[in-house]
Amino acid sequence: MNHLKLEDILQGGFSTPWDAPMVPPFPMQFRNAEVLTLTYRTNPEAIRDLLPPPLESTSDVVMIHIYKMNDVDWIGAYGECNVMVGAKLPSGETGSYSPYFFLSSDIGVSHGREVHGQPKKFGEPKLEARGDLFVGTVTRNGIDVITGTLAYKQKKDSTKSLEKYMDFTLNLNLKAINHITGEPAIRQLTARRLADIKVHECWSGGCSVELRANVQAPIYKLPVLEMLEGFYWRADFTLVAGTIVFDYLEAAKTKGGST
Repeated sequence: MNHLKLEDILQGGFSTPWDAPMVPPFPMQFRNAEVLTLTYRTNPEAIRDLLPPPLESTSDVVMIHIYKMNDVDWIGAYGECNVMVGAKLPSGETGSYSPYFFLSSDIGVSHGREVHGQPKKFGEPKLEARGDLFVGTVTRNGIDVITGTLAYKQKKDSTKSLEKYMDFTLNLNLKAINHITGEPAIRQLTARRLADIKVHECWSGGCSVELRANVQAPIYKLPVLEMLEGFYWRADFTLVAGTIVFDYLEAAKTKGGST
């Protein structure tokens, strides 16, 4: 049996337990993923309340993706939900910030939180066709915190139609990890962009979004004021390494050194 060595611990992508690691290394391929994307308008102030500085809001639109992941490296099949709002970096680059994230995979939750800093929690996102209707639900604590619907394949479209709401392929996250002493170890804004996106089909139409209150999944803080469009699309894509776009601890050091 191989023994754990210092060089193993120091290499990139290392995860515990060392002989059956929890967190996959990059890249990760997602094949035949089905996505229900729902867009709606909310209170602009509600979005600003959830954005960490120095991010700025770019619109009053909320975009919810409910995924049926059918074939993912390491993980297999599971459900996922990403709640996004448009955001802009001080550099002027725009993307989408995720205030809430839910998965039915323990590996996916761990990878998202440890590596990306995504606010992932365990939940039960589901996407299914019920007759002439796509129905997406996200359940946490036995409560359907999100219920979304879209008519079944009535209007052919392209995922480029999603881009008018926000650049959803560039995902921004607030990574917060503490030392064992309780002091901050990592405080960063991270960014990652999906790669090798191959869309097999895309359909759009009017959608409905219903939110139910749950303090452990407080999506209701982004209330639905106006329904926009819904999309069903199926694609392959690859999750690759990202970048650190802002380091709060380094910025605090610089500010402290200049005073």
